[in-house]
Amino acid sequence: MCGISGIVNKNASAVSPGAIKGINDLIAHRGPDDEGFFFGEHFALGHRRLSILDLSPDGHQPMHYQDRYVITFNGEIYNYLEIREELLQDGYRFVSKTDTEVILCAYDKWGPACVERFNGMWGFCLYDRERQVLFCSRDRFGVKPFYYADTPQKFIFGSEIKQVLAGRGGPAVANMRAVRDFLIEGYSDHTQETFFEGVVALPAGHNLVYSLADHSAELSRYYALAAPPEVEALDEPSAIARFRAELKRSIGYRLRSDVKVGTCLSGGLDSSSIASLSAALYHEASPDRFQAIHANSGIDEIDESAYAREVAKAGGIDLFVIEPSADEFIRAIDEVVYCQEEPFAAPSIFMQYFVFKKAKEIGCKVMLDGQGGDETLLGYERYYAAYLHSLPWRDAIGELFVMRNHSKLSLSELLGSFMYFSISRLRIWRLRRKFAYIKPEYLLQFPNIRKLSKGYRDIRAMQKLEIESFQLPHLLRYEDRNSMRHSIEARLPFLDYKLVEAAFGMNNHFKIKDGWTKHVLRVAMDGLVPKNILWRKVKLGFEAPADAWIKAASASMRATIGGSAIVAGMCKEALNFDKIDNVTFWKLYSIAKWEAVYSVQASRIPDEVRAARPAQSGAFAHRAPTAPSALQVRRGQFD
Repeated sequence: MCGISGIVNKNASAVSPGAIKGINDLIAHRGPDDEGFFFGEHFALGHRRLSILDLSPDGHQPMHYQDRYVITFNGEIYNYLEIREELLQDGYRFVSKTDTEVILCAYDKWGPACVERFNGMWGFCLYDRERQVLFCSRDRFGVKPFYYADTPQKFIFGSEIKQVLAGRGGPAVANMRAVRDFLIEGYSDHTQETFFEGVVALPAGHNLVYSLADHSAELSRYYALAAPPEVEALDEPSAIARFRAELKRSIGYRLRSDVKVGTCLSGGLDSSSIASLSAALYHEASPDRFQAIHANSGIDEIDESAYAREVAKAGGIDLFVIEPSADEFIRAIDEVVYCQEEPFAAPSIFMQYFVFKKAKEIGCKVMLDGQGGDETLLGYERYYAAYLHSLPWRDAIGELFVMRNHSKLSLSELLGSFMYFSISRLRIWRLRRKFAYIKPEYLLQFPNIRKLSKGYRDIRAMQKLEIESFQLPHLLRYEDRNSMRHSIEARLPFLDYKLVEAAFGMNNHFKIKDGWTKHVLRVAMDGLVPKNILWRKVKLGFEAPADAWIKAASASMRATIGGSAIVAGMCKEALNFDKIDNVTFWKLYSIAKWEAVYSVQASRIPDEVRAARPAQSGAFAHRAPTAPSALQVRRGQFD
């Protein structure tokens, strides 16, 4: 795991050492072990190294191969040993034990198609001297970041947005499309755009080929999630066995390291499964005890520390428990906003930030985490809506009554969830009513909600949307920034692409069954994870004491919001904080604090936000809000 950077001058002038070093130094936290540079005629590549595999100088980057290729690489290719063996049989020779060198040889043999053979997480740029191109690639699900800006003067890329802003120069200007989607609909990282105008992300599962000859850039997709036919045909016992085998292999891959590996342990099903199986595999190969870190909220209602301790005891795991205070939260705000680079939806990510901080203190350079389990295995209770919609109506009614026994939601709440997430008109009405103080031009169009509501009528389409656009991407951004801020490599077993495909392709009744979400995981982990964790109703994760923290910081938060030009520009009237719920209050604060930390300039309302809604729904757009007759949704239940 590392950090990468690059600058191309389109006027054919050389990139100065100071320019590339300047943006490379901004990510020193991503790679404190080493730095390196490569200079071409009018471009330069930079690298910061976090040594994980082959700690020797042989792993120095940018790495060269045969005087033709140079690479700056961030990430891990977990199946590098298997690919290396295949290349050795074809006559390739290696001078290091790194996965970086495997990428270079794989590209030499297979060209851009090499990425289809990789199982891992990556963002890299490979210079091909003969073709005079920069071949850039990002992993299938976007676990690792890659940002860039293509201006008339320069092409700049990096692992973090701050590098691109610095390399591009000029003011940081807010992308009001992104700000609007985040505040009103609650979405971020769902498109290629960032919150900064002119800075974009290389989409997950895509390659970008930049020509140094004519400065053109060609974007192409190499991966799209699909269900393997052989998995769709499996019966339930076979599907469970397949899933268990894929998870074991995935964790085995992610335990490959030349430094200490640990895990995050919230006490929930996903993290407990990762911790239990990881510890079992780890102890087969090492006399040392596996280590885990738990963040306790300090509030009884959301305290899962007893579950984490039970898992640790059962698995022979050394557990470290932290309990961040409100004062620690307040002191960390500027730092976390800076490291996240874009607004984020809740204070809960501070718990993750403190977990990785503790990992650095105890010397765990690699940490496993359960991110992706909910998206892969239909773990969120809102997935009930799509699942029920997929059933014949008689079966759906029966399933609804079974669900109430194993869900924390009541029958009326389950029905409300079904209606709310399936009917875009209901959701849009709620949001227009909730954000009545926002200028109407920001409330005209809701394409994201309409797109998702269509997805909720097809559970597989919905799952694909959430993995690729609306749920997983922003969680991966949180994970990457929080971990790398402390020079920690986070590895995510549930996002092994073969495991995701196996889960995605299996019969949905194996994932949601008898009212239990993630049923296949519960059965697969039987005998390894304690039963009272396997069959718990309530899931929390690293839940932060958000209300208490916000209350402690509310005065300064209100002042920050009050000083925001971006927030003021979106509002048609003065904010009444007493009528704003904490979720929205935090989002307003997150926008305002981001604006202050990055000196972001407000921008005009984009034409596409201002534009009138499509004709087929225009009547509703101009109608005064009236309550939908089909269902009354309890206030605050879903927004």
